[in-house]
Amino acid sequence: MDFTLYWFMFPIAICVATIAMLSGIGGTAIFMPIFLLLLPLLGPEYPLNDPVTAVAAALLTSTFGFTSGLIGYYRQKLIDLNISKLFLVISIPAALVGVLSAHWIPPWVLRLSYGILLLLLSVIMIRGFTFLFAPRKPVNKPFKALTDKWGNQYKYQVYTPRSIPTILGGFITGMLSTGIGEIVMPQLIKEGKVPLPVAAASSVVVVMGTMLVAAFAHTLTLIRTAGLDAVPWHLICYTIPGVIIGGQIGPFLQGRLPSRSLTKGLTWIFLILGIFMIWTVFRNLFISP
Repeated sequence: MDFTLYWFMFPIAICVATIAMLSGIGGTAIFMPIFLLLLPLLGPEYPLNDPVTAVAAALLTSTFGFTSGLIGYYRQKLIDLNISKLFLVISIPAALVGVLSAHWIPPWVLRLSYGILLLLLSVIMIRGFTFLFAPRKPVNKPFKALTDKWGNQYKYQVYTPRSIPTILGGFITGMLSTGIGEIVMPQLIKEGKVPLPVAAASSVVVVMGTMLVAAFAHTLTLIRTAGLDAVPWHLICYTIPGVIIGGQIGPFLQGRLPSRSLTKGLTWIFLILGIFMIWTVFRNLFISP
């Protein structure tokens, strides 16, 4: 392994983790297009072995980034652990099923699935879940208050996550490395009306916990089937320190930058990347010799 090959991923990882912390969206949603679309453009020595390796690298990287971000949000006292636990009980078992599925699905199917996922996520981020699931009937639930380290108080109703979307998010995260953060945030913000700082912080806990389990399972599977060299150590040695730094920058900037505008920008990026990913799969299958 050439441990100087991916040096440029260090500053990129800092930017990706900062954006992920600000928006509450999994950094893997940004890393996967970089691994699958950008790296192959740099030369024949840069692409990863297959999509499963890219999934494992993205999950390992983002787990460290979200752990760093979790520490930042914990210090700011913005995390609602009760909400996070309700999501994790559903998402973790689903993620393990997704990990098992990823190792027998053909690589082109994983790429196509990821492109479709990006398109779906862009729609979910715009419209929420009303186009997939019937809106919930209004329920009079008790309000709770959370006070951060600066004395700001946030009041919102107690929220119970939707089971089916959360299962899908966990499964897709285990199989394609992303999905749970993009599933959790619309539920908390659009349906639960949870204030954005609390929603982002609580979502980070869910994403980190789900990714940690999925990353551990993927790594063990790669090592068992192909040995230690199957894990792209020469890539993650740069991305992991980068996301640890970005994981601290994001919480610090929370509230100082227009997070909603950032999320809207990511929505359009996901839409474009999803279309491009699907096009590359069909081009390789039906057009390229």
